[in-house]
Amino acid sequence: QNMLEELLIHKPDDPIQFMIDHLKRNNDDAPRICVLGPPASGKTTVAMWLCKHLDAIRISQETLLFKEILALTKEAKAYKERKEKIPNALWANLIQERLSNVDCIKQGWILEGFPENQEQAWMLQSSGIIPRHVVALYAPDTVLIERNTGKRLDPFTEEVYHTTFDWPSDPLVQQRLVTPEDLSEHEMSKKLLEYHRNFPGVFQIYQKVLKSINADQPSMDVLSQVLTYVQTRHRSAAPFTPRILFCGPPGSGKSLQAALIAQKYSLVNICCGQLLKEAVADKTKLGELVKPYVDNGYPVPDNLVMRILAERLNALDCMTNGWVLCGFPRDREQGQQLQKSHIIPNRYDIYL
Repeated sequence: QNMLEELLIHKPDDPIQFMIDHLKRNNDDAPRICVLGPPASGKTTVAMWLCKHLDAIRISQETLLFKEILALTKEAKAYKERKEKIPNALWANLIQERLSNVDCIKQGWILEGFPENQEQAWMLQSSGIIPRHVVALYAPDTVLIERNTGKRLDPFTEEVYHTTFDWPSDPLVQQRLVTPEDLSEHEMSKKLLEYHRNFPGVFQIYQKVLKSINADQPSMDVLSQVLTYVQTRHRSAAPFTPRILFCGPPGSGKSLQAALIAQKYSLVNICCGQLLKEAVADKTKLGELVKPYVDNGYPVPDNLVMRILAERLNALDCMTNGWVLCGFPRDREQGQQLQKSHIIPNRYDIYL
């Protein structure tokens, strides 16, 4: 999916070579996450924690301006020194330059506080920077203003603490904490107003991959919810052929549910036991091998079951319409044989 996105964005003259280079260069499983939210919502805490947990690279305004040596850093710093707003295009170019480095490509990235508005989001998308997950933290403005007044920063680690809610236990860390700039209530109110004005435009672009998480709860609860979300895989919108496996003990209702699902979605319903009986009744070559076991009430060897099952699941109707399977596998070894035969379900239903 990522490679297809890159093809649509860059439109290379030689698509085949572009795809080969992409596969050599890119790690499509690497995290690509944006952490958004109003001031004092905990973006830095969440982003740093995710970086440690996922071994990804954290990118923020501070890292881009003061920790990186990029071609456009000097130009961006000049705006900062003049206390002028850095243009959206310059931010987008800075981010694109940083994310094109090998560490971000291989390890993935956590983009903290970007994009700030819809224009930045469009610029990032047009540059091929498309996050897989967007986390939007939220909390009441009164809570955020209260948090802001007690906010303290560790200049060595860039970790954020709070005089009331999250004070460090280490005396050395306590001594080196500093008060961040722009902590006045007036400045905070201005920033909150700007955020609330810009966020709907950002939400519109990322709504399919965005999850809002309440930041007004214990930090470990917030981090747990964020991690659970960023580790999920979004369902692809591409069409697929259903391959559904029903598992469960005798009497659990799996055969009935399999039949109902197959009927509702026009899938081929395959019951392993019934399939063996049909093979015997049809007097196929495999059926003749299975017949002595069925007649004497002995378990049919797994290798024979797999041959009959593979032949049926590879038939045209199963390949075209999809299938629902129940009665196999019954144990771990049978499950491994199913995988070795390249029969891999894409949906599992377990009845206990």
